[in-house]
Amino acid sequence: MEPRPSTTPEPAPPSGPAGPVRPPPERERTAPRRLWADRGARWLVTAGGLTIIASILGILLFVLLEVWPLTAGARVARSVALAQGEPPLAAVVVDEHRTHVAGLAADGVVRAFSMPGPSGGGREVAAVRVAPEGVRLEGLRATPDGLLTAVVDGGRVLAVPAGFRTRFEGSERRIEPEVGEPVYYELAPAGEEGELGAYSVRADREGGGTAAAQLAGGDLAVVRRAVRASFLGGETTESLERWRVPVSYRLSHLVFDGAGRNLYGGTPGGEVLWWRFGASGPSDLQVVSAGEAGVSALAMLLGDRSLVVGQQDGGLSVWFPVSRDEGGERLTRIRRFPPPSAAGRASPIVALAASPRDKGFLAADLGGGLGLYHSTSHRRLWRGQSGVARPLALAFGAKADAALVAGEEELAGFSIANPHPEITWRTLFGKVWYESYSRPELVWQSSSGTQSFEPKLSLTPLLVGTLKGTFYSLLLAIPLGILGAMYLSHFMHPVYKRHVKPVIEIMAALPSVVLGFLAGLWLAPRLEQVMPALLLMVLVLPASVLVAGWLWSLLPRGLRQRLPTGTEMFAFVVALVGAGWAAIALAPWLETAVFGGSFQRWLLETTGLPYDQRNAVVVGIAMGFAVIPIIFAISEDAFSNVPPNLVAGSLALGANRWQTVTRVVLPTASPGIFSAVMVGFGRAVGETMIVLMATGNTPILDWNPFNGFRTLSANIAVEIPEAAQGGTLYRTLFLAALLLFALTFLVNTAAELVRQRLRQRYSRL
Repeated sequence: MEPRPSTTPEPAPPSGPAGPVRPPPERERTAPRRLWADRGARWLVTAGGLTIIASILGILLFVLLEVWPLTAGARVARSVALAQGEPPLAAVVVDEHRTHVAGLAADGVVRAFSMPGPSGGGREVAAVRVAPEGVRLEGLRATPDGLLTAVVDGGRVLAVPAGFRTRFEGSERRIEPEVGEPVYYELAPAGEEGELGAYSVRADREGGGTAAAQLAGGDLAVVRRAVRASFLGGETTESLERWRVPVSYRLSHLVFDGAGRNLYGGTPGGEVLWWRFGASGPSDLQVVSAGEAGVSALAMLLGDRSLVVGQQDGGLSVWFPVSRDEGGERLTRIRRFPPPSAAGRASPIVALAASPRDKGFLAADLGGGLGLYHSTSHRRLWRGQSGVARPLALAFGAKADAALVAGEEELAGFSIANPHPEITWRTLFGKVWYESYSRPELVWQSSSGTQSFEPKLSLTPLLVGTLKGTFYSLLLAIPLGILGAMYLSHFMHPVYKRHVKPVIEIMAALPSVVLGFLAGLWLAPRLEQVMPALLLMVLVLPASVLVAGWLWSLLPRGLRQRLPTGTEMFAFVVALVGAGWAAIALAPWLETAVFGGSFQRWLLETTGLPYDQRNAVVVGIAMGFAVIPIIFAISEDAFSNVPPNLVAGSLALGANRWQTVTRVVLPTASPGIFSAVMVGFGRAVGETMIVLMATGNTPILDWNPFNGFRTLSANIAVEIPEAAQGGTLYRTLFLAALLLFALTFLVNTAAELVRQRLRQRYSRL
């Protein structure tokens, strides 16, 4: 029997306002392979992003680690001590390895000692008599070139060259003292009684020298000894020149420069005297006052241009000749330094020693205070106590890493770690009064052909050069890039747009080295010939565009409507080409009529500004050409991404195309345009090859568009191959890189904040 069909109706599906609601279909499960691929891609992207961030932070950390040692101060520590004999050494020299010391004592014997160390030492290794027995030497002193000098009875001055010779026996190093033949300078005339006063002796490379001393009567006696070797060799001739100069001051100290061409003196009354010696003898005396305290020590810094003056009240100052407007030079006090002793305990400066490596010097006072100073950076690097009572002499090691203080009872050795004495905020960014300059200046000059060169490491000219090149390049790139993007996105016909936009973007692919090569070797000389035409183009080209637009508007409306949209572009191109040709054709007439036949000569005579062939105008054109595609591409995207409904609404309300673009599209796209300008700024700031090849690459602090400059990036490229690793220049270049990074980081951060504000402001449109 078949079952009867049920008559109970099935429950109807639930219904809603829009009809019956069906249960949702069963969701399909994602394949595990796709899930793993999605997770892998997410992990890969995250790892790549973190790697990039870590790399940037690692580079920044590396730069900071290279720059950080510039902030370290000098370290001076007492290392060894050696008991003095009787009589004590009062003029000393140290070998470059800091293992031996030689000095002259009042008994006329040069003695050499090995310095105490882990392997022993502290014993006498040589003794050479340089003066007859029974003769008592006075005023013992050592010159920076290793000359031991003293005053001998009878109005004579003794000079003995002393040094050390290094030789190797297998792998063992041996240091042997060398004492040359003593030379006597007869300064007091025959029959003139009295002892010599203050004196100074300097030797020359040929074996001669110059000596000066104040006689008992007050006059200054000078003897120049010249030694000349025969052209055929084997024979030498010796000649003497004598001068006697009246002096109305009693001298406490005298010091010659290295060439014996300048003689400086100090008096108990605080006066500083300066004589110049030429072929005919000393020039007129120049006297300046150092204050009321008497001069107690004098020393010449490396290079023999700057004079260090120590005084009875503990004062220290640096002087050098400065050119005057009326002609000649005037000995001028440039810097003052605090005394080596603590405040309130200053005592007379009794010894000075100039560093053989830089513009630094050591000063010791009567109370045992010792100070390390640097002239260029104008600071006291270290101050402490030498532990030597009544110092007799002070000597620097040959590598400026050691010093020796000779007292009546002991010789105290000091180790010195002073790697970067030239660096301060003032020397990096402020004006410094350098030797041979008439006033404080901002200068970058890292090297020269002499060891006595004073490094000038001001980053300010490089920073100004960076901003200068960026300014002139953006002056061209910003209006052309933004206005070109505006025209292409909202005015140009799409047919033309498909061809023009790729061409402009291809400009960004041109290597900067090619642009720099063309700018330096091709563009610069041609701009020099047509510079008046370029100046005329600044006025003629905008005027030609306005005239072309006005003439286009005068055409019948029917004719303009029959022409394809964007055809006016060709009219503007013709107008610009014609205006440029006219400016070049009129350039000779303009140069003759306005600039007297030569623009460069007129510029120099009228404004005092020189014209360099490779200048900021050349860089502005070349680097502007490189920056335009970047600004154009980003700005065009910003203009194109403006919602079409805003444009359509503005046109529907009766605004024309120009009003719509300038009052609706431009404000809405302003965040993107601002980003384009900042990206272009970063591109211009970091550019290296164009500014390296298209400018004179001279670190000139000047906004004149017609001379060259040097940027931070170009300076790094030029200087880093020759910078010794770990040296001051090496680390200063890393500081320049850090400054460049900080500049771009701060500008981009500020730009991002402004962009976000603009985006929030115009997001409601």
